[in-house]
Amino acid sequence: MAPRDGALPVVNEAWRSVPVAGHELDSLAVWPTPDGATWVLATDKHGDQVLVFDADTGAALHAFGGPGSAPGDFDRPNGISVQGDLAFVVERDNRRVQVFSLPEMTPRLVFGTPELRSPYGLWVHEVAPDTFEVYVTDSFMDPPAHTGVPAFDTLDQRVRRYRVAQAEDGTLSAQLLGSFGATDPAQALRVVESIAGDPAHDRLLIADEDLRHHATLHDYRLDGRPRGRTLASGTFGGEPEGVALWACTVDDGYWVAADQLRPLTVFHLFDRQTLAPAGRFTGAATAHTDGIALYPVPTARFPYGALFAVNDDAEVVAFDLRDVAAAVRLDHDCTD
Repeated sequence: MAPRDGALPVVNEAWRSVPVAGHELDSLAVWPTPDGATWVLATDKHGDQVLVFDADTGAALHAFGGPGSAPGDFDRPNGISVQGDLAFVVERDNRRVQVFSLPEMTPRLVFGTPELRSPYGLWVHEVAPDTFEVYVTDSFMDPPAHTGVPAFDTLDQRVRRYRVAQAEDGTLSAQLLGSFGATDPAQALRVVESIAGDPAHDRLLIADEDLRHHATLHDYRLDGRPRGRTLASGTFGGEPEGVALWACTVDDGYWVAADQLRPLTVFHLFDRQTLAPAGRFTGAATAHTDGIALYPVPTARFPYGALFAVNDDAEVVAFDLRDVAAAVRLDHDCTD
């Protein structure tokens, strides 16, 4: 839909799932099933479960988990990532990461204790066959109220880095590789949740949601060193939430980030290489978005892929990437 009166372009949602009353959806991941379908997995913080939706229709398919601390149970699940047939799920209040086999969501591994204190988001990178590096944001706050940003000299633990490997017999193991985060006021990660990476450009983008300071995306290297660059002040009007890479070629493409606003979420696009602004759009109804997942692979409904987003904690919505490309008038043709 064309913009009116200088407003942002509007991209109509291709579908909206039935609202999940009394729950709180947060983060999304996508999995292509062996039978040719595609799932969207959503963490449900209040329901202590992972919900599954059909990526082409938005129909609710499955619910996995339930409250508890045993493997397979959840206590406020937040970040989620899918690699192959493995699903990685962060639980804030169980202070851990669980790994599951899809499609049954069979528990395979629990890691992150005791060092994780208040984990939120994660990004998973396959560095070799059956070997993954897992970056987990840890947004612990000052006790006893757990509301204040901790002392700067403790913020070098804002992101935990793990190596997860699968042995020939299928056994999974995890090793803590270390932690990182800038400790100077200009670059410190104050309130962290979303994180995503681009190995081709040795880049991590880490969202800092602290509206009291400068809510932005920080640019880090994969080894945890900050580049000393953030997006310009004022880029986000609300909290920067879901962050996803839209790779058009090996080198070119865009970053997509959700600006958590009402009455409508603003979706920002940035050039993959330079991080220069590349456009913005809204949906017709999507608001207060937490997680997003970008899936540039053809499905039955979306021949050029789709962007999935959480709408106001209660729904999942889908945008056709062809509609996004047309509305924003992208320089790189990501739907060719």
